[in-house]
This record gives sequence, C-alpha cells and structure tokens, in this order.
Amino acid sequence: MRTTFAALALAFALAAPAHAAMVTKDLRYLVGGKEMQSVLVYDDAVKTPRPGLVMTPDWLGINDDNVAIAKKMAGKDYVILVADVYGADLRPKTPDEAGKATKDMYDHRSDLRARINAALDELKKQVGKAPLDGKHWGAFGFCFGGATTLDLARSGADVGGVVSFHGNLKTDDPALAKNIKGKVLAMHGADDTFVSPEDVANFEKEMRDAKVDWTLVDYGNTVHCFTEKEAAGKPGNCRYDERTATRAYAAMHEFIAAGFKK
Repeated sequence: MRTTFAALALAFALAAPAHAAMVTKDLRYLVGGKEMQSVLVYDDAVKTPRPGLVMTPDWLGINDDNVAIAKKMAGKDYVILVADVYGADLRPKTPDEAGKATKDMYDHRSDLRARINAALDELKKQVGKAPLDGKHWGAFGFCFGGATTLDLARSGADVGGVVSFHGNLKTDDPALAKNIKGKVLAMHGADDTFVSPEDVANFEKEMRDAKVDWTLVDYGNTVHCFTEKEAAGKPGNCRYDERTATRAYAAMHEFIAAGFKK
C-alpha cells in the first residue's frame, strides 16, 4: 500500500505538464435569487475528456490560494469547479469574517445544500465547452468545504464519490444519508479537537444506518488543517502535516477513480 500511495503522490506532484495551459474561468449564476461566482479550472493543453469535480474550499471560500490548489488538483486529470456557496458579494478576508460566513451557512443547511448542488449543475453545463467526459462526477472539500461536500452527497446528488479533508462531520438530519448515491471518504485527524469523538461515532452510525459505501480514515498524530500549508509550524489544533497531506491526497485520487468504476 505504501508503494501505491507513493506512486500516486508522485503522479499528483507531476500532474501539470511542462507546457500546461491552465484555464481559469468565472461562472456567474443565481441560486434563490442570489448571485454566485464560482471558478472553473482545467488544463486546456490536454484535450482528452475527463471527469468533473466540484471543490469546496475551506472557510475563506474562493481566493487566489484556493484556486491555486484547484489548479494543482486538476492537473491533466480533472476539470474542477471551485464552488462559491457564500455569494459573489462575500469573500472573507479574516478568520472572524469566515467564521460568521460559515455560521450562517450551518444555520441554513438547506440553503447550503441548494448552493452546492447548483455548483454541480453549473459544472455539468460545461459539457461541450470544457474537456468534460459528461459521465463521471465527484466532489471534494476542505474543512467547512468538507462538510459542504458531505452535504452534497446527503442531498442525493448524482456523484460517483465525495471526499472530505478534515471536515466537520455533523449533520442537521442523519436521515438524509439514505439519499447518498456514491462512495464517501472522510479523512480526519485523530487528534483534531474540533471534531469530537461523539461527532465521529455519530457519523459512523449515520453511514451504517443508511448502508452507505463509506470509509473514514483517522490519521494518527494529526490535528485539523493538515492539508493547509499556511498552517505549517503553528501550535494548537490547526496545523499542516506534510506526511498526512501526502497520504490524504493520494488516497483521494485513488478513491475518486474507484468511484467512477461501475
């Protein structure tokens, strides 16, 4: 398994070809009368049709850093839509602003589900405009984006697989899990104090009760934010972990690919 993960990690690092032409395109659309501004990312130098993934960023939402992550994740393998769930008029700049934005979304989970589903719909509308194969769809997200991705699955979205990186595992309605159609992978820091043992146990029960094809990975000696390089060297519960991040990214690519196999 170590060899597989190492090979996948290397493939991920080398995903963008030397002469890649990364396209970044704003997509504006309305959800419940509110304008959203998501970002489409793909390598235009590769003409092969490929799967489409919706990426929901962490609580800061769409910014240059998160779009850069999407470009690396897309490489030559995926077309990625970086999902806006706050609205085009809200781009948090500070943790306080981000905290208020996520609280509003958690307080209005039905709106959150509507917005992330609208993002998936917009991605699907790009078939014929971007190099999408029109058959394979998935989603992934980080922290708050992980929670949003899980809600996309709970809403019954037609996706082959969803992946949460250090995301909130709570739900406002465990019964929604019966709607999940694809595979679920949740990657969690075993020492993450933002997600309690009770949250983990409830998530496991939710998945079991709904008979979902699910996987939960607890990474030892790992806290929250383990994929976020800006948290490198920070004390406390939000800290980058290169080893865990490498393993998690490799697991994500392998998992998503498996989810596309029927």
